Amino acid sequence: MEMQLPPAVAPGDRVAVVAPSSGGAHEHPHVFELALERLKTVFSLEPVVFPTARQGTEFLSRNPRARAADIHAAFSDPDISAVFATIGGWDQLRICAHLDHELLAANPTRFFGMSDNTNLSLELFAAGVISFNGGQLLNEIAVPGALPAYTERYCRRAIFDSSLGTIAPSTEWTDEPSDWEDPAALETAPTYRSNDGWQWAGATERVSGPLWGGNQSIVKWRLAADRCVPEPETVDGAILALETAEDLPSPTTVRATLLSIGERGLLEQFGGVIVGRIRGQSFLEQPPAAQQRAYRRQVRTAIIEEVKRYNPSAPVVCGLDWGHTTPVAPLPIGAPVTIDAIAETITVESPS
Repeated sequence: MEMQLPPAVAPGDRVAVVAPSSGGAHEHPHVFELALERLKTVFSLEPVVFPTARQGTEFLSRNPRARAADIHAAFSDPDISAVFATIGGWDQLRICAHLDHELLAANPTRFFGMSDNTNLSLELFAAGVISFNGGQLLNEIAVPGALPAYTERYCRRAIFDSSLGTIAPSTEWTDEPSDWEDPAALETAPTYRSNDGWQWAGATERVSGPLWGGNQSIVKWRLAADRCVPEPETVDGAILALETAEDLPSPTTVRATLLSIGERGLLEQFGGVIVGRIRGQSFLEQPPAAQQRAYRRQVRTAIIEEVKRYNPSAPVVCGLDWGHTTPVAPLPIGAPVTIDAIAETITVESPS
């Protein structure tokens, strides 16, 4: 499939803020306002808040058509250069039947969202439009303390440039849960730890292909619903990207997702696999550091073993700064990506 990269944004442009998933902005307005302020002051953008963005989760849950309508309105507005999701959730799959792929393809606009917004990214992929899995407002732009320089650097490339270029590991990272109940907590930066780099497994090869995937739970649910799941031949040579969420799925659950992708005939077709950094704690679960390290290692092993079962020739790289940890580099779903397991580099290229 030929993918189109939406036009780059320019400083001063108007960008849409929508809630295609849940209503975090309504429940935590101080976090939302910080995100809007950073769009203005850090990225020199003019946010335009669409109706869904200020609605609560209960309203959004009852009105999947309203969420789809805001997406259509944002994409078709000629004065809007990009669309930013407020936050993720768990039921965005319900709006997909109401999306107009022809409208989205006719109005390619850069979209930024992750987690449950993997649904919209994969719908855009099916429509032939590249989107960015990352750059989500509340949990990636409105992080406590200062916006990490790493996040700003790669968000700038995703917003304003034609490609991310070569991605480097961050020097430090955190999965410390944010306290959104106390507005003053946003002023205190979380505890960062040193990054020990990426972990490489599988074949030592250089492979290139368009990126497909996102949050592993959403990929699993789309397989179950049979919603815009590509045929195996359409992802031949593509790069699979997966990341786990803050609910800390068990290694068996993650393994089952890969098994399902494999039994669908897809996993053997991918040229390589990219895995986002695996978080080890959440707001509800904060186990000891040793237990967190063991959990991340077990999930990583489960992924590597399942990929090897179906596709032993695929290089696998784990620990990218993408997903539910901080900082992040938004990954463009549908854009060409090169995994060089010989030089141990990852490069995101501009579509030809």
